[in-house]
Amino acid sequence: MTIPLGHTAPGFRSGFACFVGRPNVGKSTLMNALVGEKVAITSDQPQTTRRTVRGVVHRSDAQLVVVDTPGLHKPRTLLGERLDSLVRSTLVEVDVIGFCVPANEPIGRGDTYIAKELARQRDTPVVALVTKTDSTDSAGIAAQLLAVSQLGEWADIVPVSARSGFQVDTVSDVLCGQLPEGPALYPEGDVTDEPEEQLVAELVREAALDGVRDELPHSIAVTVDEMTLRDPEDPDSLLDIYAGLYVERPSQKAIVLGARGTRLRDVGTRARQQIEALMGRRVFLDLRVRVAKDWQRDPAQLRKLGFDQQT
Repeated sequence: MTIPLGHTAPGFRSGFACFVGRPNVGKSTLMNALVGEKVAITSDQPQTTRRTVRGVVHRSDAQLVVVDTPGLHKPRTLLGERLDSLVRSTLVEVDVIGFCVPANEPIGRGDTYIAKELARQRDTPVVALVTKTDSTDSAGIAAQLLAVSQLGEWADIVPVSARSGFQVDTVSDVLCGQLPEGPALYPEGDVTDEPEEQLVAELVREAALDGVRDELPHSIAVTVDEMTLRDPEDPDSLLDIYAGLYVERPSQKAIVLGARGTRLRDVGTRARQQIEALMGRRVFLDLRVRVAKDWQRDPAQLRKLGFDQQT
């Protein structure tokens, strides 16, 4: 059954849920699994998510809009401060919060800190989600469920693996059960409201993050300078994309480029394949590496790269 935009069937629920947790606990991967399509990039590097990304879950009885947020952490840069502020503002705007804690790591200070922050959200139900259950055994999952239950009072606790699909549907059921009755908020078939240029930029950044080391992941930003069809009259025309990949220091530029540009070519190839799958057409991708000195700490550079106060 399809619920038209703005119409309500008896008992139909709709609303927003956000995932919160420390960096690299599987929030984006879980959102992609719930939506059924890739709407947020993923990486083993912490702090991969830098914006609130919305993914829409369409069901016959509900429409769940999942808001993926950056990981909560102690900010060290102006960018970090803005991301932290973004998470906090999101918490008060949603109908239910999913607190993500990985099954394969001991409860740490970051988890305890976030649990205390969530205890202040007295008007919003919080569901604890024990993620990455495919990375440990049943005894480890049971121990983590107990540990998470002792962190606070939760509306529910659900173990889940986005990679294997274990209990993804249960997470959807539990989150939708906390939504108010109301009409569909997005048209059937829409899986995100992210602009295409932003999705493309994120796919380039995802490819660039693969295999990098040390502090470089935090120093990479991507902008799409131009994205146009080469021949608008040709339905099979190439999509020309010109993008800038920014780092903070010349030494980082050398790392991204690789010997004789080999690494950048590999980044471009992998990003282009992902973009072609997203756009459904052949793509010409031109990547240029640029240095924006200390951009994470420079308000003017942050604005130029799209990280304003309401990122």
